[in-house]
Amino acid sequence: MRTVIAGGNGQIALRLERLLTARGDEAVGLIRRPEAASEVAATGAEPVHCDLESASVEEVASHLAGADAAVFAAGSGPGSGSARKESMDRAGAELFADAAARAGVRRLIVVSSMGADSEPPPGTNEAFAAYLRAKGAADAAIRSRTDLDWTILRPGRLTDDPGTGRVQLDADAERAEIPRDDVAAVLTALLDEPLTAGHTLNLITGDTPVPTAVAALAR
Repeated sequence: MRTVIAGGNGQIALRLERLLTARGDEAVGLIRRPEAASEVAATGAEPVHCDLESASVEEVASHLAGADAAVFAAGSGPGSGSARKESMDRAGAELFADAAARAGVRRLIVVSSMGADSEPPPGTNEAFAAYLRAKGAADAAIRSRTDLDWTILRPGRLTDDPGTGRVQLDADAERAEIPRDDVAAVLTALLDEPLTAGHTLNLITGDTPVPTAVAALAR
């Protein structure tokens, strides 16, 4: 399987790339900064310079050509302002989806965020509120598409704790923590199960092994 990952040097993406290449898959990590290439290459993945905030649909589609799947794991980052939430977290995700369709790559998984479907509560940090609104708008645009086999994954609060391999993965999980290791493991399992297309899923630490949690969605 060949998978192209937007945000290829992000913390979740690097973990996903290691998992994919370790089992013999091809992984391509799209990166905004050329100096991040070494991080991606160290996972065994192929780094490709492509800035989703300035690239055309045709350019991104050229990098997706021949792929079996695409994963949007890019983000504006916690230090960015509201404008970048709009240009990356919303517009970047929609551009990536357009490019996948243009390249004939139907399978698309988007890493979003829990709470993206609701208006942020009063008192929410302005940048984080903009992030949630941008993610929600991108998710809604992608869910409206019939030309893609999309899955939207919404992790809870991300940690760098070692993965447990046990999760709660469904539409109803309430906000809690999840190690990035386990997010990458779930993404890998979702890539292997096409019958999870059409699901919007919350993800937190739970009691169910990752393969069992994903298999249950395909029944």
